[in-house]
Amino acid sequence: MPLTPREALARYHRAMVDGSADDLADLYAADGVHTFPFRAPGFPARLKGREEIRALYRARWGASPVRLTEIHDVVVHDAADPEVVVGEWEGTGTVGPDHRPFRATGMLILRVRNGEIVETRDYIDALGTYHAMGRLRDAVAAMENGPATA
Repeated sequence: MPLTPREALARYHRAMVDGSADDLADLYAADGVHTFPFRAPGFPARLKGREEIRALYRARWGASPVRLTEIHDVVVHDAADPEVVVGEWEGTGTVGPDHRPFRATGMLILRVRNGEIVETRDYIDALGTYHAMGRLRDAVAAMENGPATA
């Protein structure tokens, strides 16, 4: 039985907590698209294809000092379009070797067709995340000096 949009969203959240780029990418159709409407340093505006999604998340999650331990306060909104689901979320975890508390919020809009994600619009509080990592000034400087893909 193919995944429903709500099931795909729940598995997406699980992949975030597990830090598993493979589990995340495997939710996507081979030609799925992942966009970041609110750009952040180190992230392109758009990823095309399961393998590009896998590569970016493997690199970013592997290098990040942030470790999510829980996704909670999830609010799911079903859309008029049965392929689409919207999920607001809050995540908590730790940052760095001293395990400072971390909190992030975001919203995902998924389009799921035949049990696979074909489109994601990913909105995250990037500045809050960089602040928690102690890198807010670096993020702002990168944004001031050019496109947010560095």
